[in-house]
Amino acid sequence: MQEPQRRIRALHSESTVTVYQAYRPEIGLPAAREGRFPAVWKRDRMTWIKPSFLWMMYRCGWGAKDGQETVLAIDITRDGFEWALRNACLSSFTRGVHPDRAAWQRELRRAPARVQWDPERDLRLQALPYRSLQLGLSGEAVRRYADEWTVGIRDVTPLARDMHALVRSGDLDAAARLLPRERPYPVGDELVAHLQG
Repeated sequence: MQEPQRRIRALHSESTVTVYQAYRPEIGLPAAREGRFPAVWKRDRMTWIKPSFLWMMYRCGWGAKDGQETVLAIDITRDGFEWALRNACLSSFTRGVHPDRAAWQRELRRAPARVQWDPERDLRLQALPYRSLQLGLSGEAVRRYADEWTVGIRDVTPLARDMHALVRSGDLDAAARLLPRERPYPVGDELVAHLQG
């Protein structure tokens, strides 16, 4: 069965969705230890969460990029994730979704969340012909994410390193067996219709 052009794929349970972020160790390690973001974590800037583990690996270079050495799996409530989707705006103007560029800019200024659809990645971090969700949170959404939605934080840097070593050695089957079991996230059309640009 062919993948749709845009789909939210995520590790999820009945009550949570797992998203990924990567930080320098001074933020990532205390966050994983305490299960919440430390005081040095900036609440006044946009933070991007990624339900796709491999897209996170592409973004952080398997945890090797400067400032992204600690890879976190953050379990958030499905209620919170869906609130962010309902209140999100596409990060770029899309004819047919927005009446005009000015209307999109007004919506973007008001929205506490924004969505980008970026090419999904394979184990070699090459682009695939379909896209996965990246969700940017700002203002009210950042506060809710840190204080209400987050129910657990795990350091998955060792997993990233183990998988990267397997990919480098050419053992893609073993690397694939370690991948988080991401499945299509069940969202109704009314939740994402405004985000299908």
